[in-house]
Amino acid sequence: MAVSHFDRFLNEATAPDQDGDSSLRKDQLYGLYTSWCILNQSTPAPGAAFWSAMKDHRIRSSDSGLRMTGPAAADYILATYPALV
Repeated sequence: MAVSHFDRFLNEATAPDQDGDSSLRKDQLYGLYTSWCILNQSTPAPGAAFWSAMKDHRIRSSDSGLRMTGPAAADYILATYPALV
């Protein structure tokens, strides 16, 4: 079975949030996804398509249960908080 665009995103840019204190909110998860797409020279899917795919993966927008990791996390953090640079 082929790995989808969204599977790659989840595998490369997210990890389970074991303690539940750092779960990504809806806007953070989509922002991380867009950062991942930019780094992978891929066009981000519209929000509705992204959330439909996340629903298929049993990831809720209200409590993702995920934290960010990898290069996309660094890109997202730097883009969101430019004062850190």
